Amino acid sequence: MARYIGPVEKIERRFGVSLDMKGERRLAGKCALNSRKYGPGQHGQSVGKISEYGLQLREKQKAKFMYGISERQFRTIFNEAHRIEGNTGENLIKLLEQRLDNVVYRMGFASTRRFARQLVTHGHILVDGKKINIPSFVLKAGQKVSVREKSINNKQIIRSLELTRQTGIVPWVDVDESKFCGIFTRLPNRDEVVIPVEERLIVELYSK
Repeated sequence: MARYIGPVEKIERRFGVSLDMKGERRLAGKCALNSRKYGPGQHGQSVGKISEYGLQLREKQKAKFMYGISERQFRTIFNEAHRIEGNTGENLIKLLEQRLDNVVYRMGFASTRRFARQLVTHGHILVDGKKINIPSFVLKAGQKVSVREKSINNKQIIRSLELTRQTGIVPWVDVDESKFCGIFTRLPNRDEVVIPVEERLIVELYSK
C-alpha cells in the first residue's frame, strides 16, 4: 500500500480520534471530527462489531496514517523494533519518534508531519549542519536539527512555531526558536508519547 495522500479528515473520522494530521484547523476547533463524530461515507453512522483481528489492524493503520509511512516502511520499522533488546511495542514507538520528519514536527517547525516531510524533502532542514532530505533518517540523541538560513523567513514555518506555543514542546527535544534550531536530546519514554495507539495490538498482529 502506498503512502496515503488523500483527505486527512476522512481518516480521522474513520477512526474517531485526532491523529494530529490537521494543524491549524485542529487547534481552532474546526476539524470535521468535532462536528461529525461518525465515519465518512453512506454507512458511516452504522456501528458494527469489530473482530480481534480488526482491532489489531485498526491500531496499525492509525500508527501508519499518523506518522505518514507506507506498509513496507512500517514493516521494516517493526522488524527493527523486534530485533532490538527490550519491549517490541515500546521500541516501535521510539523508532517512529526518531524519524527526522517526526522530530521536525515535534520541534514545531511544521504544524503537521505531512508538512514536516515536505520541508525535509525540499531541503529546508539541516542535521548537524548538513542538508538531509530523507524523511526516514533516524536521529540519535544529541543531534542538532535546524532550518537552513535561506528558509528561516518561510511564513509557514514561522506560523507553525506560533501554533506550537499553544500545544507546547515535548520534553525529549530542546528548541531555540530565535535560532530556528533544536537538539534531539534523548529517546522518549513510552508514557511521554501521547498518541491514540495501542502498540500492544500491533505486536499481536505481526506475531501471528
